[in-house]
Amino acid sequence: MKQQIQQFFKGLCLVILVASCKTDSKKVTPLKTEIADKQPNILIIYTDDLGYGDVGVYTNTKSLTPNIDKLANEGVRFTNGYASSATCTPSRYALLTGSYPWRNRDAKILPGTAPLVIDTAQATLPKMLKSKGYDTAVIGKWHLGLGTGNVNWNQQVSPGPNEVGFDYSYIMAATQDRVPTVYLKNGLVEGLEKDDPIQINYDTNFDGEPTGIDNPELMTMKWHHGHNSTIINGIPRIGYMKGGTKARWDDITMADTFLNEAKNYIKGHKKQPFFLYYAMQQPHVPRTPHPRFEGTSGLGPRGDVIVEADWCVGELLKTLKEEGLLENTVVFFSSDNGPVLNDGYYDDAVEKLGDHKPWGDLRGGKYSLYEAGTRVPFIMYWKDNIQPKVSDALVSQLDVLSSFSELVDGNVTVKDSESLWPVFTGRENKGRDALVIEATSRTALRMGDWLMIPPYKGPKIEKQVNIELGNSNDFQLYNLKEDVSQTKNLAESNPEKLNELIKAFEKIRGNDYQKVEQLILK
Repeated sequence: MKQQIQQFFKGLCLVILVASCKTDSKKVTPLKTEIADKQPNILIIYTDDLGYGDVGVYTNTKSLTPNIDKLANEGVRFTNGYASSATCTPSRYALLTGSYPWRNRDAKILPGTAPLVIDTAQATLPKMLKSKGYDTAVIGKWHLGLGTGNVNWNQQVSPGPNEVGFDYSYIMAATQDRVPTVYLKNGLVEGLEKDDPIQINYDTNFDGEPTGIDNPELMTMKWHHGHNSTIINGIPRIGYMKGGTKARWDDITMADTFLNEAKNYIKGHKKQPFFLYYAMQQPHVPRTPHPRFEGTSGLGPRGDVIVEADWCVGELLKTLKEEGLLENTVVFFSSDNGPVLNDGYYDDAVEKLGDHKPWGDLRGGKYSLYEAGTRVPFIMYWKDNIQPKVSDALVSQLDVLSSFSELVDGNVTVKDSESLWPVFTGRENKGRDALVIEATSRTALRMGDWLMIPPYKGPKIEKQVNIELGNSNDFQLYNLKEDVSQTKNLAESNPEKLNELIKAFEKIRGNDYQKVEQLILK
């Protein structure tokens, strides 16, 4: 047995001994698919606006997330795990392509009518896994654009997820607060009637369609900023929509709808390796928990949808166990960016927050270059294959593509994506040396224990969302090991370290990074 283990380790550099292998009743489980009976399934659970401090194991406040906590406690929990960006579309782009979103000017927060921002010739995570025999699916929020810029929602919408590597897609086009408020199954709007075609416009309303400005009496949720266009299910949205009445989703059953799709997909693909990208909509606005979860958190709708999301995670894991797939499924859990309380609606998120700190001890939040914008829950779980560990290694969602490629011998190389599979599994402690983070086209550098933020002015949403965005007329430099809450700007007192980070930043980003200032302020 000892000789076998040594041979495996030498040949593959990817073997791990389970704690119980001291007895003959347990087998050593390798972390390479050539030796395993079959390739491991891969499940990515991706939440929307879930903060570092929203997950119980990352904070000292009351836990809303026992199922996510279980993943963390039985897997590798990263304390320095980052989304690429402090907003949704760029982070999703980075996760699936392994490329920095600031390299693609179109990879920014998109309207529901935006064209696909991933080039169909581009390397992607699902494409790589398809090449290794995986069936691939995306279920949930997409928000990476569809079509080529002039979408007809009444026929096949293409290109989309199916053209960038997914065999099956069941998605919302953008976000829950944006039109069109319909589900698309493999590019077709589900439940659409031919005599009630969908029309979408992000600039001009359609005659007779109620809006949040003109028809407040029809609203069951009041808008605060930016969400005052077409009213659907009592909720004013971003953008204008007409038609598709019977195809429109029911907000309060959205979590159940996506969960059931995910469970059915898993049950239908037991006999082949699969990759499921389960992109949850919670706790993004509008927060519409099912009545089963109303009042369960004591924190208002935002807390309730976090409880709901955690329940969905538990149900999905239960399905894997019942289908005999849990031990052969790698689960990666994370969030697209940090938290925000008031993001366009009055829903008591601020008033009922209590002692809960969605950002934990970090500064900032969604839209911010401060740590709470991009430092997120980051958990890797593989039952009986990955041993419990808390890792301080610097890792990014950019690295998911190359790391999973290493797991399955995918032979995919992407410039910005580092292969860190031994780090992801907790066997090694050395992560990235440096990472460029992004927030609304502004970029900064995390290197070692340090974070450097260049001077920026925009964007002008700080007061609306009540979040510090990291903008300043001067350079900012923080030692995150000693000052994780970023209370002391060391740029003036440590010019040598500042200069070192500026040079490293410009080597990756280029020296024209502040030209985005003009783009931001438009």
